[in-house]
Amino acid sequence: MLRDLLVDHIRDPHASWACGRFGAIAEFHRDPDEPVDISTEAAITAATDRGAIRLEVLPELLPVAYETISSCIESWGQGVVLCLPRDAAAMSGRTVVTELGADRDAVRSQDRDAILFDLGLGGEQADICVRTANAEAIELLRAACGRPMLENQQLIHRLPALSPHRVFCCRLGRVEVYQPIPASDGKSPEGPHTHVLPRLLAHGRLNAATVPVPEGWLAGMSLFPAHPLRRADGQRTSFDAARYHAFQSLMKQFGDPALVAGKQAAFADAAAAVDDADERRHALGFRIGQRQRRWLDS
Repeated sequence: MLRDLLVDHIRDPHASWACGRFGAIAEFHRDPDEPVDISTEAAITAATDRGAIRLEVLPELLPVAYETISSCIESWGQGVVLCLPRDAAAMSGRTVVTELGADRDAVRSQDRDAILFDLGLGGEQADICVRTANAEAIELLRAACGRPMLENQQLIHRLPALSPHRVFCCRLGRVEVYQPIPASDGKSPEGPHTHVLPRLLAHGRLNAATVPVPEGWLAGMSLFPAHPLRRADGQRTSFDAARYHAFQSLMKQFGDPALVAGKQAAFADAAAAVDDADERRHALGFRIGQRQRRWLDS
């Protein structure tokens, strides 16, 4: 059952989540020993002192599992995009900074009187917002209302130091980030954090080209189950077979059959005839299968 799958991953501290669009992403992570408040009654939620996530399991929800080629020659990427039909997934698409009032939908009760502002970064499937109760930040954001954020240099330069909560919303839920915004030349913190990259936003893409969102659907939320290659001393050195087979089960249920077939061909060390329409995806699966086979054989 899909709901059980999502609940299992909310409870898994090694799984990660993301909400947003290409160029503007909020990520939710937590440490295994980090205190967390999890609820699975109506919406599925998890909240720590560093961030939070809420996920609504809507009837139209379509999970699409995928794997990608990594820049590391021994590894690969994996994830599950959570998709809705375009008309059900569409958000506001605002293109100017807009005050939305008190954030009554905040995951934590103590945040529900703070003021929510849409930064007006557009995109169909997500609203990129900030939330604050700080008087200086509220004044700065109100002065910016009605104008595009990326044309307002005062807002761009002053807002990070005030570090409002970042709240990225889609029809399936939201990810909230409470940690301070790092300096422009700083490293993203461990745990929940955001990326807003004007250079990527300028492309106008909704998702990365490697993410297989079906035609006519939008994905505002993604799940990243625990990867089978574990890091030790900063390097991936060990293979977790249980994690690997758990994700392969998702690939068989929710993945691209042509990619899965390509991987099976790599495992069997055999070429296979495929339809032209499936050739590229089959070839990608073959390359991924070659990388995975090294670990399976070892």
